[in-house]
Amino acid sequence: MKKYTKRSILFLLIAALLLVACGGGAPETVTNPIAVEGNNETSRDEADDSYVETITTEGEPVEVTRIVTETVIVESGDMAEESVDTAADFEAPPAPLATAAPAITNDSIYPAPTPTSAAQPSAMFFEEYGVNPYILTEVDNLSTFSLDVDTGSYSIARRYLQDGHQPPPEAIRVEEFVNSFDQGYQIPPNTDFAVYADGAPSPFHTDGTYFLRIGVQGYESSEEVRPSANLVFVIDVSGSMAQENRLGLVKQSLEILVNRMRADDTIAIVVYGSDARVVLPPTNGSDRNTILSAIYSLDTEGSTNLEAGLLLGYEMANRAYKFDGINRVILASDGVANVGNTSADSIATQIRGYADSGIQLTTIGFGLGNYNDVMMEQLADQGDGNYGYIDTLQEAETLFVDNIMSTLQVIGLDAKIQVEFDRNVVQQYRLIGYENRAIADEDFRNDTIDAAEFGAGHTAAAIYAVQLVPGAQGRIATVNLRWQDPDTRVVKEINGVFTTDNLVNSFDAAPLNYQLAVVVSQYAELLRHSYWVDGFNMRDLQIRAERLASQMDDEAVWELANLISLSR
Repeated sequence: MKKYTKRSILFLLIAALLLVACGGGAPETVTNPIAVEGNNETSRDEADDSYVETITTEGEPVEVTRIVTETVIVESGDMAEESVDTAADFEAPPAPLATAAPAITNDSIYPAPTPTSAAQPSAMFFEEYGVNPYILTEVDNLSTFSLDVDTGSYSIARRYLQDGHQPPPEAIRVEEFVNSFDQGYQIPPNTDFAVYADGAPSPFHTDGTYFLRIGVQGYESSEEVRPSANLVFVIDVSGSMAQENRLGLVKQSLEILVNRMRADDTIAIVVYGSDARVVLPPTNGSDRNTILSAIYSLDTEGSTNLEAGLLLGYEMANRAYKFDGINRVILASDGVANVGNTSADSIATQIRGYADSGIQLTTIGFGLGNYNDVMMEQLADQGDGNYGYIDTLQEAETLFVDNIMSTLQVIGLDAKIQVEFDRNVVQQYRLIGYENRAIADEDFRNDTIDAAEFGAGHTAAAIYAVQLVPGAQGRIATVNLRWQDPDTRVVKEINGVFTTDNLVNSFDAAPLNYQLAVVVSQYAELLRHSYWVDGFNMRDLQIRAERLASQMDDEAVWELANLISLSR
């Protein structure tokens, strides 16, 4: 395999810099937000100081609830500030510096996984949510949905493919594919959230289709300054967890998380088989030996009383509740329930009250075959949490090391997006994914409607396919983001405008992370046999993915390219 000397690497870097200077490098990642929040240090007393105003856009008048001194509106990518008391304190996120593309060597190529000879998994439970249609803006120009940051669907599909099987179409949720990849957004400084938007012509269509990417980026919080955590592990030790050494992977995965805990954190452990019991009462995070000994002492047993285990876990979390801290139940299971209440709806109803009182739920799936994706996804939804799937220790590292703060600390409750398309510019649009996250347009500002929870540093993106009115120029859409502060319970809203001037003329000139998000969305569309993917195939996507992997030098993108190859 070819090796490079220091001198040759220096020459490559100089050449890359010259290419960038001459406009020949890879497209810059442009992450100027279309909307950011202002000063987010609102006290409880300030929370009452709100009012309703009407903003008249090029579309219909919209009533917007404002929190005085808190909202900054940015239109058309410019920093045009609303008149607010804290305008002087607002600092726009810095634009990224241009950087030279790294030299790609043969060593960078991520090896393609070899499919195993595993048997076709049986007793898998998924739910079909359908595929969003195109909507004429003359009929309905509002698109409203709950933000979703789950990633379980992509990880499950990867496991299917690496085991030599095509994933079932109903297992594919497009948004969970897209949100499994870095969107390249800058972290907003001193604000809760920033909203981003970009768009370019589709490379897969000849009918004038554009793909828009609308994304939200939450602020980051370091582990050192995060609130102390009260965690309760609810571990499935039923007989089905003996398959594929599922319980063994649970133990190794939770060890990674335990090693990240601080002395002021507490960890408790509840297990369930035929019934539920406490294995470890709340124990200081510094007592790792005691916690790990309890975890590694577990063995499989009996039937599966998920209901009893989860309710006992919530009871433990409630007793150890930390005011102004992180309170979370972490369910590790294959989602199967065959004792007590066994439906996702009935169990979710019982945990809703705990979620409303500040205890969030993370569900982590293990195993393929005798696995209930519906249970795990719906419990996380109703438990104000997130759903992940772990099939390797590398995935556990991603969840509990790389994304630990977004896994644990919530920065926004009931986060909702509403996109208002301009009827004079957009002829029709289609939201790709989020089928089971739709919210009635009139409920966008109904704060009794439950929506998604957003963790520190989390990113969520949505892809739209749009067709414009021929020759039209101007505002494409106004993007509105609404959420509730988890500490003060103040409801906040920001919005920004995306116009035809913000579109890129060609797909290849668009930011690489944008291109990746589009390719991933179309890959998911093909896997779920969407009727909107006529005219291109897996080979077309593989070419795009391999090119992006080379340009981005990203192992995760190489893995995507190889998964697309397996799908062929």
